[in-house]
Amino acid sequence: MAQRALWLISHEPGTAPCGTVRFSRRYPTVEKRARVFNGASYVPIPEDGPFLKSLLFELRLLDEDKDFVESRDSCSRINKTSVYGLKVGGEELWPVVAFLKNGMVYACVPLVEQNLSPHPPLISISAISQGFELLFGIQDFLYSSQKNDAELSTKLSQLPDLLLQACPFGTLLDVNLQNSLDSINFASLTHPQKQPAWKAGTYKGKPQVSISITEKVKSMQYDKQDIADTWQVVGTVTCKCDLEGIMPNVTISLSLPTNGSPLQDILVHPCVTSLDSAILTSSSIDAMDDSAFSGPYKFPFTPPLESFNLCYYTSQVPVPPILGFYQMKEEEVQLKITINLKLHESVKNNFEFCEAHIPFYNRGPITHVEYKVSFGQLEVLREKSLLIWIIGEPGFVCLLFFIQLL
Repeated sequence: MAQRALWLISHEPGTAPCGTVRFSRRYPTVEKRARVFNGASYVPIPEDGPFLKSLLFELRLLDEDKDFVESRDSCSRINKTSVYGLKVGGEELWPVVAFLKNGMVYACVPLVEQNLSPHPPLISISAISQGFELLFGIQDFLYSSQKNDAELSTKLSQLPDLLLQACPFGTLLDVNLQNSLDSINFASLTHPQKQPAWKAGTYKGKPQVSISITEKVKSMQYDKQDIADTWQVVGTVTCKCDLEGIMPNVTISLSLPTNGSPLQDILVHPCVTSLDSAILTSSSIDAMDDSAFSGPYKFPFTPPLESFNLCYYTSQVPVPPILGFYQMKEEEVQLKITINLKLHESVKNNFEFCEAHIPFYNRGPITHVEYKVSFGQLEVLREKSLLIWIIGEPGFVCLLFFIQLL
């Protein structure tokens, strides 16, 4: 029991062909079996155009079919079974199961596993009953809860995948196509994800996500009333995700502290899947714009295995956290340097550590240091070109030292 071919034809009175083939499916493996079973009486399946014209003529659905045609309309051709023989290319294609319902012609050609001349009794051809079941199942699927042409087009587009499940190789397995649709949707949800080329492996173990935020304050302080000091915060969010699965989905949300300045000039890693447009349009050029996006900043992404920089940003803080002043005098190969640092009164003294790095470029190694500090200690780096003032907890501190260079 199998079907050689299947058609869905929309009946369109008033148009030139009076109909359009909305869907067709042929089964080549069944067609080979038909050639063997039918022998000399075998008639091949025609193309859609000739089949459409012949079927509409036989069903009396052509606009010009107003005259009596003896080969079709005589008393000996009264049809009560919806099984037809179509004249195609001088031969008769039989049996063709066809009926009109809701402006749609449903048709199929069942496989007859014997010679077709003379025509065997219909009751002996089990594939005809199967053909009716298939066509009625398609009709129920197309018009159940169908409200407009857009929904009909959507369901027609689903038919190829549905028939792969419900009628593989022309053999009907499930007359309820909705069951096949549900199984396809379930399979698409449970189908294992493909390993992307950029992800070489997967993680196995305890799931954990590590996040670190690093901010650098770039400041130019002139200690002059006629020249304004400038400063800016440049931040980096670094992330390391140890999560099982091929493509885990993670969302990180960043919230500003009370009275915090909005993040600007945000650049994200390519693994970020989507981002609010308000985040991307926030720019430091519009520093005076009161409508700047103030969060929360959500970053949904599919993380790589290694540690990566999730995003970069800038921010305009109201004041620099540390105010600084220094003087330097040079006497031959000696330098006298005075440095004053002060923690701004609005910044809490919650530092884990605080260091001041004082580099000396292109001056040779440091050979001798004499210093006096109000707090902390001074160290010379091994390369003899960098002094590190280890302050600890900054308040108001002062450093005075003499160094000798080669």
